[in-house]
Amino acid sequence: MHIHGYFDLQFEAVKEAFAELFNDPQERGAALCVQVGGETVLDLWAGMADKDGLEPWHTDTILNLYSCTKAFTAAAALQLVGEGKLELDAPVTRLWPEFGAAGKQHISLRQLLSHRAGLPAIRQPLPPEALYEWDAMTAALAAEAPWWTPGEAHGYAPITYGWLIGELIRRATGRDPGEVIVERTARPLGLDFHIGLADSEFHRVAHISRGKGNHGDAAAQRVLNAMLREPQAMTTRAFTNPPSIMTSTNKPEWRRMQQPAANGHGNARSLAGFYAGLLDGSLLDSALLAEMTREHSLGDDLTLLTRTRLGLGLMLEQPEMANATYGLGRHAFGHPGAGGSIGFADPERELAFGFVTNTLGPYVLMDPRAQRLARLVGECL
Repeated sequence: MHIHGYFDLQFEAVKEAFAELFNDPQERGAALCVQVGGETVLDLWAGMADKDGLEPWHTDTILNLYSCTKAFTAAAALQLVGEGKLELDAPVTRLWPEFGAAGKQHISLRQLLSHRAGLPAIRQPLPPEALYEWDAMTAALAAEAPWWTPGEAHGYAPITYGWLIGELIRRATGRDPGEVIVERTARPLGLDFHIGLADSEFHRVAHISRGKGNHGDAAAQRVLNAMLREPQAMTTRAFTNPPSIMTSTNKPEWRRMQQPAANGHGNARSLAGFYAGLLDGSLLDSALLAEMTREHSLGDDLTLLTRTRLGLGLMLEQPEMANATYGLGRHAFGHPGAGGSIGFADPERELAFGFVTNTLGPYVLMDPRAQRLARLVGECL
């Protein structure tokens, strides 16, 4: 496999490990970018971007980053907090009165950002097309009763997070949330990142497909078993209501919509650049960054059925858990995306890391491919 891009000779072992990913015949395409102290030390890409294995992965290939998007959304929301346009601890109903139905009158932005609000799923079955109807989804969430007493537990909200935080951003700014998030996070840093992709960019988007034959770790299998056996369970509803959530990744309407939990499009460079922007103070002041990266939730995640440790729109390092460590320092923070893409920062090393792949793995938290590369980066340092 020919590896394209740049690597500092100090990190040659990482480049070799990246090349070894493609020893697996199922690995189609991937990219890796690492910055240390604001300097790019690795910027690599390889493999194929399209469904048929005819179109090479290029320097400007982008792809759906899934939940890596959540950190961008949280950063934009926290900027609005800093400007007084949103409040972390005020009731959401101040901006969104209808949201107070069914016992939600005291829920705060902080609870939404830290997955403590009890709204990871919608009980009432929705039609597939509802996924693309912003008003229908926000109305359904405004009417929904929490699955637990808000603030007393946590459960990851894989997609409802986007409508919940996005609606607050929309009401605070009067503009579509994807535009606001990109304008506040990606554009100032010159990042190739989009929420609501223009049709003119579709030719650059890698086709995403699942790897076969790997059932993942115990946590992944628990989620899969719940989804297969318990159609009414909160975990199942979180990933399959509307039912189009799991089947839409490569569709034009998915790329076009602005769903700031799960359909950001970008590349490894945009992930590393975003976390470098958090580390150097370009995106948030030190007080807001400290709030974002402070532990808000720890323990059994009622959605993911494994232990999670969460900040505000971030997953925080759990070094003692194989499926929940970034593979570097104890203060690392970031966010994985479904199937393997991941962005994170290690403040002790001033390191920002981005890895993307269009071959989805079966893991619910960290993917071993990215973890191995991150550990090697640490060894090279």
